[in-house]
Amino acid sequence: MPANPEHQTLTISRIFVLMTLLAIESSCDETSASVLTDGQVLSNIIATQLIHQQYGGVVPELASRAHQQHIVRVVEEALTVANVTKSELSAVAFTRGPGLLGALLVGASFAKALALGLNIPLIEVNHMQAHVLAHFIQDNPNQAVPQKAVPPFPFLCLTVSGGHTQLVRVDGPLAMHVIGQTQDDAVGEAFDKSAKLLGLPYPGGPLIDKHARQGNPLAFRFPMTDMPGLDFSFSGIKTAIMYFLRDHTRQNPTFVADHLDDICASIQHTLIQMLLTKLERAAQETGIRHVAIAGGVSANSGLRQRLTELADQQGWTVYIPDFAYCTDNAAMIAMAGYFKYQHHDFVGQDVSPLPRMEL
Repeated sequence: MPANPEHQTLTISRIFVLMTLLAIESSCDETSASVLTDGQVLSNIIATQLIHQQYGGVVPELASRAHQQHIVRVVEEALTVANVTKSELSAVAFTRGPGLLGALLVGASFAKALALGLNIPLIEVNHMQAHVLAHFIQDNPNQAVPQKAVPPFPFLCLTVSGGHTQLVRVDGPLAMHVIGQTQDDAVGEAFDKSAKLLGLPYPGGPLIDKHARQGNPLAFRFPMTDMPGLDFSFSGIKTAIMYFLRDHTRQNPTFVADHLDDICASIQHTLIQMLLTKLERAAQETGIRHVAIAGGVSANSGLRQRLTELADQQGWTVYIPDFAYCTDNAAMIAMAGYFKYQHHDFVGQDVSPLPRMEL
């Protein structure tokens, strides 16, 4: 006798809903934990390490120690906010790389121990893959509220952060191919190093964005490097900015203070133009009309505005992540872990961090 279709659907639905995943992110200077159930993010707790501000950048050893101090509290808070107990978890996901070795070790060790103690699957996640999949996060459990649009496959994603600058062709949640990337420094580093030259505190990228809103983006010109193909290079512009500031402050010691908004606007305009020139070229070469951005620099207001304008000119459909999911966070790790769980893509207890893990 055939099974009752209604009963079969109900059984499958119950099994699917019971998939509850805890994710941990510890690749750099953010300790984060998130709980995801049935594809919905129920919590996303982030502990920011303020200690690095006094050093003008992330100090790896201090980052590792801070992760050790924060991780238990952050995980407990994520479970409490989600109203989920450890016994209800179906799997644990963690950032395997890329990132700082010591920082990755803290998150990986905690995730391995928790998965072993609960006897549940362990899922390793590539940090850069997770940035791309942040576009698929649905964080409103109320199904009556319309869910946000997600990019269809294939789409192009410009992934920009303090450590990476990549153009990625995304053919599926677990099928991504880097078609262009920086050959030296990341654009996020260019923002932060420029801010440091201007005397702005760390992290300087958001401060450049803030000052740029009040400045003239065409006030000063900086040289743009054009690498072959779809690759990037940002080391040259950092050097050009350094010499520019040196020469002008020799003539006028208050030059930076007098022109800070215009300098920031001009630097930001140049960096964004370098990014979007290659993105436009990638769209032309691949014929893909769905375009997204991801990573910490995707929070930059100038990049968001210019991308939206370019999309209107080119006839693209553009996808921009929520601010909460631009910088490092565990919700994006949970989203990646969710897709890997569906494919039973698990790892054993012998897994170790990969600081230079490739996409």
